[in-house]
Amino acid sequence: MLKRTSLYEEHRLLGGRLIDFGGWELPVQYSGVMDEHEACRNAVGLFDVSHMGEVHVEGPEAENYLNYLVTNNVAKLAIGQAQYTTMCHPSGGIVDDLVIYRRGPQRFLVVVNASNTDKDFNHMKSVSGQFKVQVTNESAHYSQIAIQGRKAAAIVAQIASAALEPIKNYWFVESQVLNNIPAIIARTGYTGEDGFEIYSAWEKGPEVWRALMKAGAPYGIKPCGLGARDTLRLEMKYPLYGNELNDETNPLEAGLGWVVKLDKGNFLGKDAMIRAKEGGLSRQLVGLKLTDKGIPRHGYAIFNSDGSERIGEITSGTQSPSLKQAIGIGYVKTGHGKIGTQLLVEIRGTKFPAEVVATPFYKRPY
Repeated sequence: MLKRTSLYEEHRLLGGRLIDFGGWELPVQYSGVMDEHEACRNAVGLFDVSHMGEVHVEGPEAENYLNYLVTNNVAKLAIGQAQYTTMCHPSGGIVDDLVIYRRGPQRFLVVVNASNTDKDFNHMKSVSGQFKVQVTNESAHYSQIAIQGRKAAAIVAQIASAALEPIKNYWFVESQVLNNIPAIIARTGYTGEDGFEIYSAWEKGPEVWRALMKAGAPYGIKPCGLGARDTLRLEMKYPLYGNELNDETNPLEAGLGWVVKLDKGNFLGKDAMIRAKEGGLSRQLVGLKLTDKGIPRHGYAIFNSDGSERIGEITSGTQSPSLKQAIGIGYVKTGHGKIGTQLLVEIRGTKFPAEVVATPFYKRPY
């Protein structure tokens, strides 16, 4: 039996094509991946991300607990600020990548990937006994809607009680929408566009969704599914757990060294990351553009320029709707990741030329 978000009936009414996504029945597309992708890039798109997991962390040692649990420095967070980070095993492998919202001096909201919610919560609980902290899985009580695109602020302003201008990237306010619905309004997202993620009570999700669709109609708003969410994040080289990240991946090789603060106190995986840094990484995550026909897909082999050595593997790939070019992300042996390096990607038995390029592939023009 697949799980459903509170917006399931909205997706059906809008003609969403529903699929099984990690045990959830969610829309992969409505009008089409290309159409939805372009709507988000050029105007505004609306996404149901209520399947994501939400964990409350509070107590007198909540900050110390989270700082031990994750790689980034939670102590740097101000109230009303959010932070992207990774949570690792002692081995250095990534349990998950997540976002932490500081709601008070010792009160936090931790948002994790849907497919990892139970695993993450169990991992968090296994550590919590060492600290004076309460950790509760509140995922069933939250609806989460992402509105993304250059027109997003104009639309959210019509339903939000709080002023949006002071909310900078990776900051949030706790206010109301539609005058009486308590909500967290965060300037965060997974598309590379300006936008917001709105957290409300589970049962209020449909009301908030319909209000955003109505307010957004003059701006060309379109509901967007998982397909467009994936192509949008891929153009930004945002990692996806299960593709670029897993329990064996080190954040440093995944290009996430910027969220690993080795100069803070002890944290899970710190010793392993110090060893990895001192010993040198064996591989690195790179962005590739194919210079010929063909589309790279997850699992396709990457070879050196003359095809004599397999040096890596594609983790995600697509035909970029924004660039009109085939792009991919993949791990290659260290030494093959310099910008401009010529490589080959094997697609159904044929090797196609590719080039290591700077990322993100797409940069928003505003």
